[in-house]
Amino acid sequence: MRREKDTNWTLVPASARDIDAVRERCRRLVRRRAMVSAGVAAVPIPGLDVVSDLRLFALLIDDINQEFGLSERQIERLQPRFRLIAYEAALGVGGMLVGKLVTREVVMQVLRRTGFKTVARQAGKLVPLAGQLASAGIGFMAFRKIGYQHVEACARVAQELITAGVHRPA
Repeated sequence: MRREKDTNWTLVPASARDIDAVRERCRRLVRRRAMVSAGVAAVPIPGLDVVSDLRLFALLIDDINQEFGLSERQIERLQPRFRLIAYEAALGVGGMLVGKLVTREVVMQVLRRTGFKTVARQAGKLVPLAGQLASAGIGFMAFRKIGYQHVEACARVAQELITAGVHRPA
């Protein structure tokens, strides 16, 4: 059972130093989740890793958005001009998951971008042991890459908000 994190007091980081600290926390989270993904990918049951990755990735994106103060609910609490800046910045950096409610369909779109890796992982499972290890390695690298890209997109959006004065009095 996953408890909903209380995001009422989580704000966009206030400085470049804060962004760096959140970035590093989120990168650690990405690596941990990528290890779990790799562990599941090593299990020789076709399709299990895809289902697991969908769930892990959706949770990861939500957690990263919340850490940066950029979940859908958090952005909606911003003043209208900062809300607009946040969404424009997200579009500008290609952060299609920044500030969005992450659904299964959205995660499927993102994972389809790495479709060749999924095919390679599935094909690798046909070769005992070596295929499982290759599948786990490919899964780890793909999951980590996508996670890191999202962390960087959130960091850039947070920097745009700081530059726009989100923490200065109106």
